[in-house]
Amino acid sequence: MSFGATSRSLRGISAVVALLAVGATGCSDAIDSAKDGAKKVARQRSVFSLSPGDCYNPNSKATETEAFAIEVVPCKEPHEGQVVGEFTIDDEKAFPGDDAVAVIADERCPVEAQKFTPDNWALPQGVDVFYYHPTKESWATGDRAVSCAYTKDSGKLSGSLKSAPLNADQLAYLKGSNAVYDALWMNQPEGDEIEDDLPGYKTQAKAVAAALDAHVEALRDIEQPETGKLRAQLEKAVGQWKKAASAGDTDTFYLAYDAAFTGIDPNKTVAARKELNLATTVPADEADVWAG
Repeated sequence: MSFGATSRSLRGISAVVALLAVGATGCSDAIDSAKDGAKKVARQRSVFSLSPGDCYNPNSKATETEAFAIEVVPCKEPHEGQVVGEFTIDDEKAFPGDDAVAVIADERCPVEAQKFTPDNWALPQGVDVFYYHPTKESWATGDRAVSCAYTKDSGKLSGSLKSAPLNADQLAYLKGSNAVYDALWMNQPEGDEIEDDLPGYKTQAKAVAAALDAHVEALRDIEQPETGKLRAQLEKAVGQWKKAASAGDTDTFYLAYDAAFTGIDPNKTVAARKELNLATTVPADEADVWAG
């Protein structure tokens, strides 16, 4: 199997485990080393056997592209990844190729990750989505599974990243909020400048307006003061996104887009999030975008 980062391809056909050597640095050290080695060997699993919730350390070097086995560890121990979901590629008879499989994983793994941890603000900094997917060789043996995981840019994770149970208001807020920002980032226009691709930017604005409309409507059922203030702010933003979506020229678009974009600044949602007992630290990458 191969790996990717939502990364590219890691699933294997067989697992080969190397026993750790016991150094001759004294009987006590040798016994401790032997115990550590035995524990590591006992935790070895085929990449095929990964299940959602599993915390693990890969055996492969970061530069390698295929994996055969991983070490499953208790989530309370330091680890490099945690499986957040899985799915099978059922609508392809022949191996579609690494690039095609990666496109499928890039699209579906973030969805699985969002189910596992609906509030991405609650994730530690540097956590990203990664996946293991079939290779041409493993496909021939019947492998169709893609395992989606969280990994960290550097260092290791500690504890499970799975969300604690959320109440109805929290889930409603997160569903709407996630949809708004997904609409923004998943409809990025091809042109870097609005003048180069006004139709593309209008399409993006239309998608955001639709998602924001649904988000505002859902917030009406949450009877909390700060959430009510946020709803009123977002209602104004909806109007600006709709103006941008229907703009007949770039000047009109610019005027609407500036107010529309500012209207969904995540920093303006912190008070409502605090009221709903959700994470309140804006992720660094989002903070950078709205900081200009």
